[in-house]
Amino acid sequence: MIRDITLGQYIPGKSFIHRLDPRVKIILTFVYIVFIFVASNFEGLLTMSALIFGILLLSGVPLKQYFKSLKAILFVVLFTSILNLFYGGGNVLWSWGSIQITTGGVANAIFITIRIISLILFSSVLTFTTSPTELTDALERIMKPLKLLHVKVHEIAMMMTIALRFVPTLLEETDKIMSAQKARGADLESGGLMQRIRALIPILIPLFVSSFRRAYDLAMAMECRCYHGGEGRTKMKVLHATSLDAVAVAFSLVVCIAVVLCGVYFPAVMH
Repeated sequence: MIRDITLGQYIPGKSFIHRLDPRVKIILTFVYIVFIFVASNFEGLLTMSALIFGILLLSGVPLKQYFKSLKAILFVVLFTSILNLFYGGGNVLWSWGSIQITTGGVANAIFITIRIISLILFSSVLTFTTSPTELTDALERIMKPLKLLHVKVHEIAMMMTIALRFVPTLLEETDKIMSAQKARGADLESGGLMQRIRALIPILIPLFVSSFRRAYDLAMAMECRCYHGGEGRTKMKVLHATSLDAVAVAFSLVVCIAVVLCGVYFPAVMH
């Protein structure tokens, strides 16, 4: 399960998505997430899903990497879908006392499942195709107006990027610690709830120690390189929007308009 979590991983490449300006990718990511929730019917949601699947192919990242990220939340997807089976109108397909499954409930379950899967798959595109350095620079440029309010934009962007980048590192460290504890005879998978919680203590303690050690090493490395915040710092690679970004924005605008029109001309899924 630990190995299936892909949050924060970056896969180098030279695809169309890799070459987009990171600022455009961040903004379009938020726009797409909003429109995944704006889509109120299957026509609009399938339009967004088709766009997302096209983006996955254009990213050049193996599809198995994207679907690998779904394994970690498969239980959440199934649990949410099952709950939505019991909400909605329409013809009754199955009933047991006051509990009923209707055609509307089945439509709700399918709709929610597609929405969650689309959301998770597309959220992975940003970190898979954008390096931590590019994310830091892009977040700093996007939040630049906050400097007028004396907000330390560079420091905030740096902390967010470091936290995101450390996720796969800590997950890898957790997996190594769990394997080491199992090799020593630790039983992490059997017993009751309290027993399993107590079994996590030999994992959490070395994980916290390793995390603080890594944080200390990173702080020392930044201090040795004379890092004192963003004031007066220059960029090795200056961000520039290109014609590729204009094409991506224009196409995204067309798709978003199509989703809105689907909501106007087609009936919404029953909730």
